[in-house]
Amino acid sequence: MQLTFTGRVIEWRGPAPYYFVPVPDQESADIGEVARMATYGWGVIPVEARIGEVTFTTSLFPKDGGYLLPLKNAVRTPEGLDAGDDVRVELTVRFQTPSAWQ
Repeated sequence: MQLTFTGRVIEWRGPAPYYFVPVPDQESADIGEVARMATYGWGVIPVEARIGEVTFTTSLFPKDGGYLLPLKNAVRTPEGLDAGDDVRVELTVRFQTPSAWQ
């Protein structure tokens, strides 16, 4: 499953700041329809994402009926991203193989 959307970078304060892009409602609903085939546990969804020139693998975190795309510094720094910036995200859900289900 491939999706493209625009989202705003948010900062989650904790012991250390974390940055995420919330996946919009419609795209979150689409992901939710295939989540059982993709998740490897705890509701997280493995994905490959692209923002600007940076392609990376990570897992979406479930949050309040939607998903958050985490942004490591290795993604944010080269693209010059900070909280409040709008970004275009290309996202591919990485489905689990049947052998991983056993």
